[in-house]
Formats: sequence, C-alpha cells, structure tokens
Amino acid sequence: MNISIISVGKLKEKYLKMGIDEYIKRLSSYAKMDIIEVPDEKAPENLSDADMLIVKEKEGERILSKIAEDAYVIALAIKGKEHTSESLAKKIDQLATYGNSKVAFVIGGSLGLSDAVMKRADDTLSFSKMTFPHQLMKLVLVEQIYRSFRINRNEPYHK
Repeated sequence: MNISIISVGKLKEKYLKMGIDEYIKRLSSYAKMDIIEVPDEKAPENLSDADMLIVKEKEGERILSKIAEDAYVIALAIKGKEHTSESLAKKIDQLATYGNSKVAFVIGGSLGLSDAVMKRADDTLSFSKMTFPHQLMKLVLVEQIYRSFRINRNEPYHK
C-alpha cells in the first residue's frame, strides 16, 4: 500500500519531525509512506471572507496537483467522519482489500481545505471537533495509520 499525507505548510518543529520520522520508520514494513508538503499562503489575521477563499483556493490548487489520479483521497476536516482507532484500521484494511493501493490523506492550512479539494475527496476524517495545529495533526495521523496496521495484524501496541 502507498500512503501519502499531503499537507499545507513546511514542518519546522524538530520534535514533531522526529516523531513523524519514527512512525514512518515503523510503518516501512507495512506500507510506503510519503509526506508531501505544499507551500502555504500568507494569511494575516484580519482577512476578509473573499481573501480567505482566495487563500484556500490557491492552497487547494497546490494540494490537487500532488494527488495521484488513481488515489483514494481522505480529507481531514473538523466536520469529517469521526472514527475509533479500530474503525480507521478497518477502513484502511478495506481499502487495501478492494484494490485501493494508493491512499492520500489531505491536511489543509490554517483556514481549512478548498471546496475543490473537498469535492476530490472520497471520504473525510475528523479526529475531534476541536481545532488543532495542522502540523501536529501530521504526527497524530501518522501514528494512527501505524496503529491501524498493528491492529489489522493483531500485533500488540494498540491497547
């Protein structure tokens, strides 16, 4: 299985990068994992609604250019579907079983994802109704993907 995480913004925090690298290393025996970062748009605090839309559209175009045509796309969104670790593991197992060897998880910037990206998404995922820094979500997502593979193989870890 080839899994991509496509996200807006470059990861700068060393501690997050170290955590992500550790889980990617652990995942290497289960799947190929790529982290693809696209540049974010400058978005001052006092943007108008129209300006916010422009920012999301520009970031969305960058995201869409990185998604493989045959990828199954899961967009992370506050209003997405919430899963338990076990139900996410089942989803990943079903994707692999039914021929979706390319899966792309998409994490938007501080303003979220554009309508075009949401339309391209085959599914959505929410970790919570709370808002988290999108850079932190990369680490949480990679850990949950790793946990999913461990659960699917009945290997110890997920307790």
